[in-house]
Order: sequence, then C-alpha cells, then structure tokens
Amino acid sequence: MKYALLRKMSVTAFSGAMVLAASVSTASAEWKGWNIHVAGAHPSSFAMDKFAELVNAGTEGRIGADVFHGGVLGNQSDAIDQLRLGAIQFGNFNVGPLGRVVPATSVALLPFVFRDVGHMFRSVDGPFGDALSAAMVEEGILPVGWVGSGARSFYNNVRPITEPADLVGLKIRTPGNDLWVGMVQSLGGNATPMDFSEVFQALKTNVLDGGENNFPSFVSVKHHEVSAFLSLTEHMMLPECICVNLAAYNDLSDADQAVVREAGRVAANLHRELWDNDAAAARVEAEAAGVVINTIPDKSAFQAAMAPVYDTFRENNPELASLIDDIQAIQ
Repeated sequence: MKYALLRKMSVTAFSGAMVLAASVSTASAEWKGWNIHVAGAHPSSFAMDKFAELVNAGTEGRIGADVFHGGVLGNQSDAIDQLRLGAIQFGNFNVGPLGRVVPATSVALLPFVFRDVGHMFRSVDGPFGDALSAAMVEEGILPVGWVGSGARSFYNNVRPITEPADLVGLKIRTPGNDLWVGMVQSLGGNATPMDFSEVFQALKTNVLDGGENNFPSFVSVKHHEVSAFLSLTEHMMLPECICVNLAAYNDLSDADQAVVREAGRVAANLHRELWDNDAAAARVEAEAAGVVINTIPDKSAFQAAMAPVYDTFRENNPELASLIDDIQAIQ
C-alpha cells in the first residue's frame, strides 16, 4: 500500500512535470516591434505588419510578434538602443539615426553617392549591403530586409534648378546635419537648418526659398501648396532596414531563423512596391496643384560640386572610404 501510494505520487509528479515542460516548450517568444509611422498610413506600417504576420504564421506561434506603431515605444534613437539591448526584438530604422552606433551606415547619407533609386537598391542588395550588415551585426543588429525612403529633391519658389548655379543665393531648409548643410553650401545655396514643422509657414511667408524631400513627404505636409518648382536632383536616397535583435534571432531554431529571413524579404518587397505607388501618386497630385517639375538628365556638375563634402568625409572617416568606392563601382 505504501509503495503503491508512493508510485502513484511519483507518476502524478512526473505527469505534472511533463505538462509544465510542454507548456514551457510551446510558449511563444514575445517579439515587440517598433515603427515610427502610424498604423495603416505608410508603407513601413504595412511592411512591418506583414513581417509580424508571416513570422507568427511561419513559426506556428513559437514567436508572437506584435508591432507598436506611431513611435509609442520611444523615438528612433531610443528604439535602436532598445533593439540592441533586447527590450524590443525588431524594427524599421533609417541609416541616418543608425550612424550613431554603426558609423558605416553614414556612407549612405553622402549626397549623390547613389545615381538613382535602382542603383541604391542594387547597392544594399549586394556587397555594400553585406558590409553594412556585418557592421550592424557587431552591434547586435541583424538586417533581414532593406527598403528605401525615397529620392530627395529640391523644391523652391524662385526658379527651376537645372544646374548648381541655379541654387546660388537660395535659402534652402536643411536638417541640422553637417552633410546636408555642406551639400547645399557646396552647391552655392544658403543652407538654413530649421525644424521641419516650421517649414510650411516659412515657405508661405518667403522666409525660406525652398527645401528638399521625397515626393510623398512633399505632398503629405502640403509643401506642394506653397512651392512653385520641384527639380529632380535626387541628391539623397536613404536606405532603411527591417532589423531584428541578433540575440533573439540566434535563440531560434534554424527553421525559425529561415522564417524570419523570408518574412523580412517579403515585407521589404511589399514596402518597395507600396512606396513606388505612393511616390507616383504624390507626383500626380503635386503637378495637379501647379508645381512645375523638371528632370535633370546630366547630374555630373552637381556630383562634381560635392568634392569638398567627400574630401571632408574621407578625411574624418578613412576606414569608410572603401565603401564609397564599392558603391560607385556598382553598375
């Protein structure tokens, strides 16, 4: 009787342990994702939701990915730090803020370093992207997809820009970044750092002559309503990554790692498609509002004017100079 009771207790304890082990082994890893844009209103939001959806489905619940839109988990710099620490597990980040922790990404900020959007994507999808990924991995960040944030061009209320001389004397709003300021000054313009929220009124009252941005942003903030000309200099094209926390990724099985990588690829392709659609629609809207848009078939004079900017960058970052050469070698 005594042994039977002990045996019954042992079986009960063992069964309980197995149930507990099973619940632990099947519990999903919670992955929190950061996105600065509001849900359902930007290619990044749709892409991030698609990434989470595919990860959840492909891992059959072993990962429970959830996207927090609208920057509710902090600003972009904070979110990058959180990703490195593992407080969040994935996010959509621009190479600009990433440069603070991964200096190699700042190469992509150089004006005219990419000839066009296609060249930018061939660069991040090729050896240049591999080099950036390797540098980011060293900081605990793993890119699983590269997307774009549009080609930035100049707009103003004075004249079309067809050559650098057309920028001489124009007061052009820039972010408070040395590369942007140096670019405008090297082209002969009067670089005017200003908070983005103040630009509309400054254009309307002629405190500024112009600014620079991509088509969707140009239209969404109504700058097309207070600008007469937009010239397709396409001087900057800033890549963005869909990135995951390296430690969280390394904790996954090979099969689940493959799911995460494939989800990143699909989400990135969705983002690129949606962005192209939005940019085309924004251009139509700007033209309908009366903005005169001109192309610049030969940008060599603009590129040549960037020599001081590139010389300063190479001098300050000699270890990154080869990455510039890598980009320029890509056809």
